[in-house]
Amino acid sequence: MSAQPAHAALPLLYVRSRALPLTIATLTCIALVAAWAAHWLQAQPHFDHTARVPVVVLAPLLASAAIGTSLHSHTEELDRTAVRRWWPGRLLHLLALTAVTAGALAAAVPGHPEEFGVPAMVRNVLGATGVAAASVALLGARLSWLPMTVYGGAVYLAAPRTPGGAAAVWAWPMQPGPQGAAWAVAVTAYVAGAALLAVRGARPERG
Repeated sequence: MSAQPAHAALPLLYVRSRALPLTIATLTCIALVAAWAAHWLQAQPHFDHTARVPVVVLAPLLASAAIGTSLHSHTEELDRTAVRRWWPGRLLHLLALTAVTAGALAAAVPGHPEEFGVPAMVRNVLGATGVAAASVALLGARLSWLPMTVYGGAVYLAAPRTPGGAAAVWAWPMQPGPQGAAWAVAVTAYVAGAALLAVRGARPERG
């Protein structure tokens, strides 16, 4: 009889050990600020939907940092010694937060889907979160925000104004929604990051 309550308590233990309520609150704030910023930028004189580029790039970056940090485990010894495998929980954790984030941020940029609207936002959420997930496995959750932040900042400054070509690969966060090469890079980054996280888990951290 005692095994059943312990089994039922595992999801609650996982949620509490990863501080998921705080992560959800952070993602909600990011989505609300992104919606306000996208509306404000597009409402400025002489601006159109391309003015939302900073939102389409920055909001997924911030969201991926929050998701990556939430993958930190305060119970590393328990995770390693538990009879029940934790990788399905890690994978579900990542998939659920990715879906919630993609939906919330997509709602922040309605209209103009062919340019810097919903497709570009969803693509950047996938790519940035994939990089963050891989960083959790390789660097640890506390530093998982760093690679995508450095890369995203460099791309934002260096990407050419004209989309397509080789820039669709190396500057995928700055591409309009329909760019197939940018989608391929982002989806590959997400699949690889999710697989690496599921197999290895978060890198153990001390201090």
